[in-house]
Amino acid sequence: MLIGIVGKPSSGKSTFLNAACLTSSKVGDYPFTTIEPVPGTGYVRIPCVCKELGVEDNPQNSICIEGTRLVPIQLLDVAGLVPDAWEGRGLGNKLLDDLRRADVLIHVVDFSGSLDADGNNIERGSYDPEKDIVFLEREVVKWLEQLLHKDWTRISRTSEAEKIPIDKLLAEKLAGLQIKQSHIKKALTKSGLNIAIPSKWSKEEILQFLTILRSIAKPMIFAANKIDIEGSEDNFNRLKDQYDKDLIPCSALAEYFLRKFAEKEIISYTPGDPDFTITKPDKLSEKDNATLEKLRIDILQKHGSTGVQSLINRAVFDIMDVIAIYPVEDQQKYTDHSGNVLPDVYLVPRGTTAREFAGLIHQDLAKSFINAILVKTQRRIGDNYELEDGDIIKINAAEGLK
Repeated sequence: MLIGIVGKPSSGKSTFLNAACLTSSKVGDYPFTTIEPVPGTGYVRIPCVCKELGVEDNPQNSICIEGTRLVPIQLLDVAGLVPDAWEGRGLGNKLLDDLRRADVLIHVVDFSGSLDADGNNIERGSYDPEKDIVFLEREVVKWLEQLLHKDWTRISRTSEAEKIPIDKLLAEKLAGLQIKQSHIKKALTKSGLNIAIPSKWSKEEILQFLTILRSIAKPMIFAANKIDIEGSEDNFNRLKDQYDKDLIPCSALAEYFLRKFAEKEIISYTPGDPDFTITKPDKLSEKDNATLEKLRIDILQKHGSTGVQSLINRAVFDIMDVIAIYPVEDQQKYTDHSGNVLPDVYLVPRGTTAREFAGLIHQDLAKSFINAILVKTQRRIGDNYELEDGDIIKINAAEGLK
């Protein structure tokens, strides 16, 4: 699973990545500060089952802070996109090409209206942030159209002449973009196009189909960034009903400050918390104290969080629809072979079966799968059982094939 961080130059993408991952990606108030895509490891936040079981855990592939499990997830900050990037403007198609592997996109938008379409500084409030939301979706759709255009005549005629489903041929063409045949089938159904005669589809119909396909295969949510700057909240209130849960108020810079102070143990703060506690007041300057208090009042108390963690969690759990599963070897002590309590948690697609999950741990474990035990209830399950969020599972496999 990969989350792409997108937006126009200087909108706050690099700050978002720095905040989410505590990286040191270059930040600046001029276009194209980021040139190459920058990867990072962020975290999703879930309630850990250690609280439910009343045990002290010892995580190996994740972090547990007082019953909150932080599970790693990969992020990618892509250099800023500008209008008509699909035609090569700015850094153009290279940037769009960097999005191929992303499963979901977080679009970081400067909601203060302080940047023009190209990311240059202008008078605050003089630019409508909704224009960014509209333009970036168009860029991705036009990019898909461009990729499809040169082969469309061949693909459509082959489908008709050889009676090959158009969704199959399109899946082969778009496989490098992580677009699946199931995505294409769903988009075709929603578009209402006649799949028997794709050569007769108009340019407008193809564009409509690709717009629907983009929303399914490359879903996008929006960070209303710089929410604490004057004018941002007015823009957010104007647009929040239209975009509903996909528009989340955000201050990437505030999150970065909080995590840096927490890293130094000056404050107690877990990503996504609605507040923080100062633990070493003597380490804070008067300016730091003022900054933290302003952050507490203008962001945390007003919006419930900085928004960074909410965006990542929405992307993973609501958009990608994954669940958290805990494998153990000792079903009584909840440990692995080394005695670590609740050592690992895996994020898997909803609908994953017990055997499929065994294969994620080790390919041979799926081949030698006998059955599994749901540790909370001690219920024995078969290979086709679909796991549920928060399940703790012990896999039983044939001894010689483990």
